[in-house]
Amino acid sequence: LGGNPGIGKSTLALQMLGKVKKPSLYISAEESADQIAMRAKRLQISSSEMQLSGENHIEDILEQIILIKPEFVIIDSIQTVYSDSIDSLPGSVSQIRESGQQLLQICKERGVTIILIGHVTKEGIIAGPRMLEHMVDTVLYLEGDDRYDHRILRAVKNRFGATNEVGIFQMQSQGLIEVENPSELFLAERSVDVAGTAIFPSIEGTRPILVEVQALVSNASFGTPQRNVNGFDLRRLSMLLAVLERRLKLPMGTRDTFVNLVGGLRIDDPAADLAVIGAIASSALDKPIPQDMILIGEVGLAGEVRSVSQLEKRLIESQTLGFKSAIVPKFGFKKASQTPENIKYYQVDSVKKVFDLIFA
Repeated sequence: LGGNPGIGKSTLALQMLGKVKKPSLYISAEESADQIAMRAKRLQISSSEMQLSGENHIEDILEQIILIKPEFVIIDSIQTVYSDSIDSLPGSVSQIRESGQQLLQICKERGVTIILIGHVTKEGIIAGPRMLEHMVDTVLYLEGDDRYDHRILRAVKNRFGATNEVGIFQMQSQGLIEVENPSELFLAERSVDVAGTAIFPSIEGTRPILVEVQALVSNASFGTPQRNVNGFDLRRLSMLLAVLERRLKLPMGTRDTFVNLVGGLRIDDPAADLAVIGAIASSALDKPIPQDMILIGEVGLAGEVRSVSQLEKRLIESQTLGFKSAIVPKFGFKKASQTPENIKYYQVDSVKKVFDLIFA
């Protein structure tokens, strides 16, 4: 379980043990047992099955696991655990590798589930040797933005289920609370009848989430145009701008372009292409996209609109939240077996047709 400092990893781990209601052991190698107890009290976690330890010596931790016989163990954090057999500081590659191997061994021997909390590097990956990620069954990242109170738990490796699955939580005084309908959360403060916004249903793991894309296009005042983006790939944005200029004859080479995915979300879904292009064109032309319309589709270099995965699931989520019309890939829609009847569909095979539908 990785994440930036203060993002809520320890809080989430403590809440997990509170829900398990089975013999468990929380190894706090960073904070004192008193600090963990204070957090548990604030989170209203009371469990006679949970025991706390402030040990950070791997050999002593293994002895405690053998003695207490817990079913679940939290190691907070793996970067602070060390072994006397390794002549290096805690947190070094060799220390993390040795501690990880010993914990893996006791997992197999005792049938115990161990959750390792890990810090992340500035690149956003778990600090330490990459072999640590290969050893474990599941790798989770807790992501978030200091400006928002929601957190996203993302599975990047999972031997027991889908990868890229996400859980969305809100950080409140009583801890991390599940968000049952993420789409409503991210569209709660949506701007309507404003140029430069578009909605598209993303698929995160197996769940659809409706996302608002905002774009702002203005004339470049300082020479070289700026290209700024939050939550979307900058290189893909550059490609989409080139498609706009070449296929739709919309001049972008002398304009600043800013793209933002509302709520601090980070999206890698190719189906966002059409919404991003729509939002940019809407801002450039100062013509709003209808507020009850969604845009779905991957865009190619020739300006074609390509089919996307799980189209039915995206459309059902859109209908649930009251959207009445959808621009969808023509080929992908023909293959879809079950689509909601209360949505008006516009089947397109090129961005030119999208442009004519919305802005003509």
